[in-house]
Amino acid sequence: MTYQETCEYLYSQLPMFEKQGAGGYKEGLENSNALDEHLGHPHKKYLTIHVAGTNGKGSCAHTLSAILQMCGYKVGLYTSPHLVDFSERIRVNGQPISEEYVVDFVENEKSFFEPLQPSFFELTTAMAFKYFAEMNVDIAVIEVGLGGRLDCTNIISPILSVITNIGMDHTQFLGTSLEQIAMEKAGIIKQNTPVVIGETTPETRMVFDAIAKEHNAPITFAEDHQQIISAEATNKGMEYNTKSFGTIHGELSGLYQEKNTNTILNAIQQLENLGYMHPVKCQANTPCQNREVQKGFSHVCSLTGLQGRWQKIGDAPLTICDTGHNVPGWIYLSEQLKSVKCDKMHIVFGMVDDKDIQGVMDLLPKNATYYFTKANNKRAVSENVLKLYAQGKGLEGESYPDVKTAYDAAKGAAQINDFVFVGGSSYVVAELLKNCI
Repeated sequence: MTYQETCEYLYSQLPMFEKQGAGGYKEGLENSNALDEHLGHPHKKYLTIHVAGTNGKGSCAHTLSAILQMCGYKVGLYTSPHLVDFSERIRVNGQPISEEYVVDFVENEKSFFEPLQPSFFELTTAMAFKYFAEMNVDIAVIEVGLGGRLDCTNIISPILSVITNIGMDHTQFLGTSLEQIAMEKAGIIKQNTPVVIGETTPETRMVFDAIAKEHNAPITFAEDHQQIISAEATNKGMEYNTKSFGTIHGELSGLYQEKNTNTILNAIQQLENLGYMHPVKCQANTPCQNREVQKGFSHVCSLTGLQGRWQKIGDAPLTICDTGHNVPGWIYLSEQLKSVKCDKMHIVFGMVDDKDIQGVMDLLPKNATYYFTKANNKRAVSENVLKLYAQGKGLEGESYPDVKTAYDAAKGAAQINDFVFVGGSSYVVAELLKNCI
């Protein structure tokens, strides 16, 4: 098979949550453990950091990876979903896994995994762990796919666990209360292993405290250790004045990045305490200098390939895309949109069916023109249904059958001093980046 044929095989032959929803989600670690044993437990050949959370885990995982790269480590990075190409999910020092490796892995391992009938994510995780071992990485930053306790990445024994926050998302799998969801996310907390929690509520804090004590895991609540003295949005990202790391320019824009940054800086301090932040290319056995942290933040996109976080894709009119796709994410995005200065706002918008559509629409600006659309995904909500919901919220706009048509209409209508935003779903942003830019 060619690379494209192999990717299509993975997407079509294996249950895939991102395309099928509940039908593509397999609960439990049986398949993951079987694949891991078959491949020789590759994840035990390097250090790992585990990152979970409702929102922000992708930004945190990529930024931690960038900082570790600047310290001289060879870093594996496993994230999901991809936006443009499958290979984005599995990277070493920012470079995507090779097409040849993906093809060879599937061909060589098919006789074992086909009878096992793993999910797409189970097999992809096994591929990533094996690839990192063969690439001799020093450390891998592993982003949880969904939840934590039963997520197939949860076979690793990390040196540090990070949980960014807890919000009401994937309730059909993780529970219908913040406490229940926190229990699932807290499943990545390991015995005697430090954990950093980014944001809490009274309900979730109690859960994290109890589980950390049960596992004798040192716990740091980042909100109790504010590293950021001040934060300011600029036309090139975010500028942070910090207590321990000097002035940091964050390449990632978006007001929500302030919380992520505080979580990351607390995680870096824990890594320093563990002795893992000594620049390996330096002779002196000194902790990671501020410049490595600063460079990681300021070059995270080029170092890791991260896209879709308040990403500018055009000027005149200013055009931004963002992968925020649930109510907790849109609480921040709605504030960000209010801060945009423009003559008129145009929003290309689509969602998938397992999200709180009504809750997100309550947060959308009323003074915008909407271009309702859908991604090429079985879970995508019809553009006409979105328009109907929107009318009940006082939002005005038209429906378009695909992302490109909607984007072209928005760009065609926008004047030079207007603002165009594309979002509502990772898959809408993915199609924008793949087909429209």
